Amino acid sequence: MNIIDIQRVFESQNHPSDAQLELWANTVLASLNEEFELTIRIVDETESAQLNETYRHKKGATNILSFPFEVPDEVDLNLLGDLVICAPVLEREALEQNKPLHNHWAHIVIHGTLHLLGYDHIEDEEAHEMEAKEIAFLQTLSISNPYENDL
Repeated sequence: MNIIDIQRVFESQNHPSDAQLELWANTVLASLNEEFELTIRIVDETESAQLNETYRHKKGATNILSFPFEVPDEVDLNLLGDLVICAPVLEREALEQNKPLHNHWAHIVIHGTLHLLGYDHIEDEEAHEMEAKEIAFLQTLSISNPYENDL
């Protein structure tokens, strides 16, 4: 069984439950034949902006930051890392993009979990592969393609 530690530093009535967050991360992790551990931390814009500037050298808050954990060879631990989700940014995005908030939360958790597993979207080919996986995982949850409305 995967271990998903949920830390809520910022609370809002619009947040998904722990069970929903776990379901979305486990949707990705269940496709693997290993058990993993990860942390999902829900933060405000101040913490997100500080982390974004410190680790990505970019100003301002962002919807999600992924911090993969590199396990030393001599340590037997399947710790993937941390996902830091900025709830106010995510909620604003959903409104601006006219997406159901629940669906956007699910997409961001799946997106971040794939990052922890080594997927990226810097190069076009990698982006297409990662987006295809996101779409497929979301479909298993009866959530439509989040990229359909992109210009």
